[in-house]
Amino acid sequence: MNIFTNRDIKRLFIMLFCVIGALIILSQLYCWLAADAFNVIFFLFSLLLAAGVFTGCYLYFHRQQQMIENAISQISLFVSGDSSARIESDNEGSLYKLFHEINTLATTLNAHAVREQNTKDFLRNTISDISHQLKTPLAALVIYNSLLQDECEDKMAVRNFALKSEKEIERIETLVQNLLKITRLDAGAIIMDKHIENISDMMNDLKAHFEIRAEQENKEIILSGRNNETLLCDRDWLIEAVSNIVKNALDHTDANSQIYIEWNRLPSVTQIIIKDNGSGIHPEDIHHIFKRFYRSRFSKDTRGVGLGLPLSKAIVEAHDGSIAVDSVLDGGSTFVLSFLNLTKL
Repeated sequence: MNIFTNRDIKRLFIMLFCVIGALIILSQLYCWLAADAFNVIFFLFSLLLAAGVFTGCYLYFHRQQQMIENAISQISLFVSGDSSARIESDNEGSLYKLFHEINTLATTLNAHAVREQNTKDFLRNTISDISHQLKTPLAALVIYNSLLQDECEDKMAVRNFALKSEKEIERIETLVQNLLKITRLDAGAIIMDKHIENISDMMNDLKAHFEIRAEQENKEIILSGRNNETLLCDRDWLIEAVSNIVKNALDHTDANSQIYIEWNRLPSVTQIIIKDNGSGIHPEDIHHIFKRFYRSRFSKDTRGVGLGLPLSKAIVEAHDGSIAVDSVLDGGSTFVLSFLNLTKL
């Protein structure tokens, strides 16, 4: 009798009882007055009809009540933490449409919960990575500061430790700046100021930036491409993206190595290609190099913080471009930056 806890259903049955009862009484009264006799057969038929109507209504509302109770049970399971709980909604009808919408809402809430958990995990891992990356230079600074105090009379030792301290400070500054840049790109807080730029001019500026380091390490940066090729881009940000890849190439090549920067225009895309003949990327790492703070167990680089390539990828994608890499272990790496060409309508 749970169905009668619903006030509207209870009122409906009372109304049906009153209407059918009144109809039977009036019908029998009419028969008695018109035929001067009580019609037993008609009375029994009326009772049977009334019983049929009440039974049909009861069974219908009883099934509806069972469906609602099952829906409430599934909702309770979902609220208690069972993310797979769903209401059966395969049939047609308004109630099933409601159940379907509830299932859709549950799926949406699940997606939000998963995304929120992923965000929390990402923030926790990022904070852990940042802490780990800062520990090394900070520990080095503490040591150098202690040595400086002990060697305060030895000017050469003071100068040497001061230079080492400066490098560690630069390392911390690079980490912080790259983090800020990636965070701003992720948040959409940076709007690319795009203009038609000459690629040759940009790559020559980039080469000039690394020229002193390349000479000191006895390496060569070679440019190759037509002088009149252009690209719609934010000049400073695009140079930043290519610079990170070139820096990565310088870090992983030996003396007497060459780093090639090429650009060319294809029918649908303009490509900037950075090649080196360095140590290459281990096959185990090739699918992870654009992950933040990723450090290969095969890498000999102990100073990198794992943010350069992820930052380059974020910048390229902010230009609606794509970045791909191909590498052979001990045979060098090739990075390809592709940007869609403007089309005239």
